[in-house]
Amino acid sequence: MMVAGHSFAKGKTQAKRMIVEWAAAGIRLNVGTERNAKQSLSLFADWLSSERRGDLRTCERQAAIEYLEQRAEIIQQKALDQDRQSLDRLMVYRGGQESLPRIQSERDRILKGRAYTAEQARLIAAGQRSFHATTTELSFRCSIRAHEAYTLMRADEMARSDRRSWRNDLFSGRDGVLYTVTGKGGLSRWICVPHDLAARLEERRLETPRQVTDRGVRYLQHYDIGAGQAWSQSVSSAARRQLGWSNGAHGLRHSYAQERVKELQASGYGYRDAKEICSMELGHFRSSVVEWYLR
Repeated sequence: MMVAGHSFAKGKTQAKRMIVEWAAAGIRLNVGTERNAKQSLSLFADWLSSERRGDLRTCERQAAIEYLEQRAEIIQQKALDQDRQSLDRLMVYRGGQESLPRIQSERDRILKGRAYTAEQARLIAAGQRSFHATTTELSFRCSIRAHEAYTLMRADEMARSDRRSWRNDLFSGRDGVLYTVTGKGGLSRWICVPHDLAARLEERRLETPRQVTDRGVRYLQHYDIGAGQAWSQSVSSAARRQLGWSNGAHGLRHSYAQERVKELQASGYGYRDAKEICSMELGHFRSSVVEWYLR
């Protein structure tokens, strides 16, 4: 169904028109910057069309953030910053008051990261306040990202995204309580939280959800746990104190992926199915990404 008032011209056409509008408004770009802007805007416009999110003239700021989060899975930081610069210029041109948050390339983080052992993760958590330690355990045992900790809700309170085709055997072999987190590209997915950890989580449930802003993005947080940039920094600091080195918070997701693929294979799944299941549990939907986690 077409959205009323939205133009679905091809991305390249929309991008060229926007550059012309900028020039008419006195926004001058050098040759290289203009070339990069056309490419970034063209790809963004095509994504908007495929997602039915409008066009370059009508899209919302949140759509730009979700697009950059999806791009962060497949491109490196330099290219991602180029995209952000172009989209930020677009938002400002359309009257936006806030700059788009700088998003870190997940591909770069995956390639740099390495897994922690269970004992290493335990030592990191032991070196943190319980506020942050709870999230460290969640990330190690359930594979949540830093900003996803802000979005944690019980599965009966928040449905997972229905625009994806989920396998019906996720969390096979695991017993726990289903919660929902919202991650890259606005994708809401289930995580399976072990019963002992779920009980401790419910002890930290807020009577009234609180509004939180992290890196320019607003969240409604339901649990009194660490999240976002502050939690990531806490993991790195605790790891250096406890271990003498750090693989960053992302190393905890590596731990989950490596353990989970082994676990699934041991229970009878083939390697391809094990990767696909793990990919969905990580919130990626791209089995090839799991290869990076397994290095």
